[in-house]
Amino acid sequence: MRYESIPNTLFIKNRSNFIAQMKPNTIAILTANDVKHNNADDVMGFVQNNDLFYLSGVDQEETILVLYPDALKEKNKAMVFIKETNAHIKIWDGEKLTKEQAALISGIERVEHVQDFEMVLQYMAFEADGFYLGHNEHLKRVTKDQETQQDRMIKWCKEKYPLHEYYRAAKITRDLRPVKSIEEIKLLQKAADISVSSFIRVLKACKPMMKEYELEAELTYNLVKSGAAHHAFQPIVASGKNACALHYNTNDDRCNNGEMILLDFGVCYANYNSDTTRCIPVNGKFSKRQKEVYSAVLRCLKEGSKFLIPGILPSDYEAKMVCLVEEELIHLGLLNADAIAVQDPKNPLYKKYFMHGTAHYIGLDVHDVGLYSRKIEAGMVFTCEPGIYIPEEGIGCRLENDYLINAKGNVNLTAAMPIEIEEIERLMNTKKI
Repeated sequence: MRYESIPNTLFIKNRSNFIAQMKPNTIAILTANDVKHNNADDVMGFVQNNDLFYLSGVDQEETILVLYPDALKEKNKAMVFIKETNAHIKIWDGEKLTKEQAALISGIERVEHVQDFEMVLQYMAFEADGFYLGHNEHLKRVTKDQETQQDRMIKWCKEKYPLHEYYRAAKITRDLRPVKSIEEIKLLQKAADISVSSFIRVLKACKPMMKEYELEAELTYNLVKSGAAHHAFQPIVASGKNACALHYNTNDDRCNNGEMILLDFGVCYANYNSDTTRCIPVNGKFSKRQKEVYSAVLRCLKEGSKFLIPGILPSDYEAKMVCLVEEELIHLGLLNADAIAVQDPKNPLYKKYFMHGTAHYIGLDVHDVGLYSRKIEAGMVFTCEPGIYIPEEGIGCRLENDYLINAKGNVNLTAAMPIEIEEIERLMNTKKI
C-alpha cells in the first residue's frame, strides 16, 4: 500500500455500526469492484468498492466480505475471502495479501480464499432468513448500463437462494458514511494537504504559452510523490473560455498571456478524497475584470460557507447561496435587479452565469453517498464551490474548499490552500520550480 496503514479499529467500529442496522438473522455480502480491461492485455488501475473498504479496509481485487452476526458458530459471524497467491501470480504480479495480513488489516479473525466462498456460504445460508447485498446506489451512478461484480453476486444469490428475503446494504452505508470518524477526518485532511502542496507547485510553474496538461503534470507529480493513489477525478485545467465548460478536462489547450486558468482537482489518499478549485492568472497578475469576477466568487465562498452548519437542509443552503451569487451578478453588471424581481421562478436569470449546485458530500467517493433530504450534521464533510461563468468575456471562475461540519459551524480542511488575490500573485512571481 502507498498509504500508511489504517488502524483496524476503524473497520471494526464501522462493521459494528452496520450490523446494528441489519435485520435479525440476515447475512451481508459485499464484493470487490472488477478490474476493468483496456485493450489487448492491459487493464485500468484497480479501485476498491468503497462500501467493502469502509467495512473491511481490504484494498485488493476479488475480495468478498461476509457478515452474519446471528450465526450459531462464532467463526461464522464475520469473514473475509481473498485472492490466493500462486506461483504464476507471484512471478507476474507479485504477492497478494496473506490471510494473516488480511486479518490484521480488517480486524476479522477468519480469512478464507475466494474459491471457497460458495461452499462456506452454503453451510450458513439455509440458517439465515435473508441477505443484504451491495449495489452502486448513487444519483449519478455510471454503472447502470454495465454489469458489475455486485450485479453478478445479486444474480447468483437469487438463483441459488430464491426464497430468501433480500435487502439493500447501500441503504445502511449511505446512512453511516456521511458522518466521518476521527480516523476518516485525518485521512481526508491528508488528501487536502497533498492538494495544497500540489496547487503551490502549479503556482510556481505556471507561465504564458504552457499547455494545460503541463500544469496537470505538476499536480500529478506531487500527488504521486506524496503517496496518494491517484487523482480523485480527472483534473480540470481550463484556461480562458475553456473554464466556462463545467467538466472540461481534455487539458490540451494553450495557456495564453492575459487569460485566467480554472483548476478543479482532487487527491485520493487511502481511498479518501479531496476536491478543490482555484483560479489563477496565466501571467501572474489578475486583470481588473478578472479581479472583479474573482472577488465576487470569493465573497460568495466566504459568506456561503458560513451556511454549512448543523441543522440546515442542503436545499435551504443552496437557496441562500443563490441569493449571494445573484447579488454579485448585479454588482458585476451582468444582471438587473428590476429584471430579477419579475423573473420566471422556473427559469431564473442567474442560471445564465451560474448553473450548478455548490455543496456535495465528500469522503470515500468524491460525490460521496448520502441523502440530500437529510439535514447537515456534525461530522459530515461538504464542499462549497460557487462560480460565475461569462462565456462572452472568456472568463470562468469557481472556487472550492472542503469543510468539516462541527457543533459550532465548520472547519475548512483546505484553509492552507492560497486563495487571496495578493497571495496568489506573490507566489506566482517568486522563483519558479
